[in-house]
Amino acid sequence: MASHLELPFREDRQLTEVMRLRVQSLQQRGQKRQDGERLLQPHEAVYRLDFSQQNLRFARWTIRLSAPGKLTITGTSQHWTPDLTHLMTRQLLEPAGLFWKTPEDGPDAPVKCYEADAQEFGERIAELAKIRKVMFFLFAFEDGLDRDNIDCSIAFKAAQKS
Repeated sequence: MASHLELPFREDRQLTEVMRLRVQSLQQRGQKRQDGERLLQPHEAVYRLDFSQQNLRFARWTIRLSAPGKLTITGTSQHWTPDLTHLMTRQLLEPAGLFWKTPEDGPDAPVKCYEADAQEFGERIAELAKIRKVMFFLFAFEDGLDRDNIDCSIAFKAAQKS
């Protein structure tokens, strides 16, 4: 028997700030990023999912955008220790989840996405949940969207232990 588990994406403000300070520090010292390092852009923030169960199957995305714009969610394969490691480009998962609304869409219009990519991304997250208690994501806000205009979660089918 399977039950549903809906997990909200939560902004990790502390980790976002640490990553912003890394960019600021490099700029102030006139240094360049490490080879392969992925620096946080001004329109990006770090979010996390905390898994209370490990044996999950992807069910659906629940993405609500209260304004037009584009949200790109990129998963990372990194176990984060921001004091010791920087985010490297090779740690970004493919595909990313791309969700958007256009200015022509009414307030009740469904959020658009590339279905196959969103499905594959959700399945990759479920796979990683088998070995993770926490997973981190880069949220990129574009075309007028910001953190105040989004509500995001991901639903899984959780297999019951017998």
